[in-house]
Amino acid sequence: MSELPPEGTTPSPFTAVLDEQRHAIYAELAAKGPVHHVTTPTGVKAWLVTDYTVTKALMADPRLVKGGWKAAVYADRLPEDVARGIHTTMLNSDPPAHTRLRKLVMATFTRRRVEKLIPRIQQKTDELLAAAEGEPSVDLVSALAYPLPIAVICDLIGIPEEDRTDFHAWATPTVSPGVHSFEEYQEAATALLRFSRDLIAKKRDAPQDDLLSDLIAARDDGQGLSEDELTSMIFLLVLAGHETTVNLIGNGVRALLTDPDQLALLRARPDLLEPAIEELLRYDGPVQSSLPYRTVEPVEIGEVTLPAGAGVLFALMAANRDQEQFPEGDILDITRDAPTHVAFGHGIHYCVGAPLARVEARIVFGTLLDRYPDLRLAVPADTLTRTPSLIMNGLTALPVHLR
Repeated sequence: MSELPPEGTTPSPFTAVLDEQRHAIYAELAAKGPVHHVTTPTGVKAWLVTDYTVTKALMADPRLVKGGWKAAVYADRLPEDVARGIHTTMLNSDPPAHTRLRKLVMATFTRRRVEKLIPRIQQKTDELLAAAEGEPSVDLVSALAYPLPIAVICDLIGIPEEDRTDFHAWATPTVSPGVHSFEEYQEAATALLRFSRDLIAKKRDAPQDDLLSDLIAARDDGQGLSEDELTSMIFLLVLAGHETTVNLIGNGVRALLTDPDQLALLRARPDLLEPAIEELLRYDGPVQSSLPYRTVEPVEIGEVTLPAGAGVLFALMAANRDQEQFPEGDILDITRDAPTHVAFGHGIHYCVGAPLARVEARIVFGTLLDRYPDLRLAVPADTLTRTPSLIMNGLTALPVHLR
């Protein structure tokens, strides 16, 4: 059995920017087998899993671990206090640390808290769309898909409006390591860490009715979150927590506007909105690849053996179009009866913010469909581009005509 096959000639999906190119690359990889040796944008060699069944099995397999903050991106190059302060997250942790962190977060990130945000999400959606009306064309990413989730996540955490202006500049390099330079990554991560420490100090002095105040007060058997765990949670929520929703909105609107039959069906059958959101997540999800895992012993995948200590990524976009699980998976079908997609991951690291992302998507898509019967692309679909990234799958812009 092979332990280290050479990388093929297929281009990297992480740096693919033409609209359909990324999906085409993943389809080419998937046709060759379930696992592939790749180089990430940071120059690290890793194994990329494209098969749905293998993805679900290995994401729940104890032979694959995260390895803690020391195994996270650039942890070996960042100052230790910065690496610990941004990477001590649930996504980088293994049991029992992960179990404790998730229990504390789930106790504060409740369904009730998400539902309380619904009026604010609708209000902000209305405000953003009102500001965009009257323009001949609107970039729906910058006008709605980006500002809405960042406003919602900041409201949830308890970040004042006057303190939100730098988040876009911090998010861009930190969600795309390797695409942007290490120096840009370090500068953005350090700035966000400094901001987070100041915010935590203010919440300790004056707690409010928000998620961060509750996280500061949360206890499990008398033990609360450490300073590094609190700052890392802000890092995770502000960056991953809003970026996924940005991409869900942008990708979802693009998919509907390029498929008139499915768009017409959804307009005629608004009861299909929630299953449509699940199909949009499957069809063109907001995340292309998981954060890295690492094998603690050899793992066999078909004819390939992953050695102990190997880095493993899961190509969620590819798994969600696995033809064995999703026949004609490259076709959008909002009435599809299919297995559960893995757009939000699987296993113990399943996205804790998935319910909030779904609520935001439901409000945005429902509002757009109800208010703008003539909503359409303002440019040819094949001119749309994607943002280079190891993790995220999002559009750089989505020009539309609202009316």
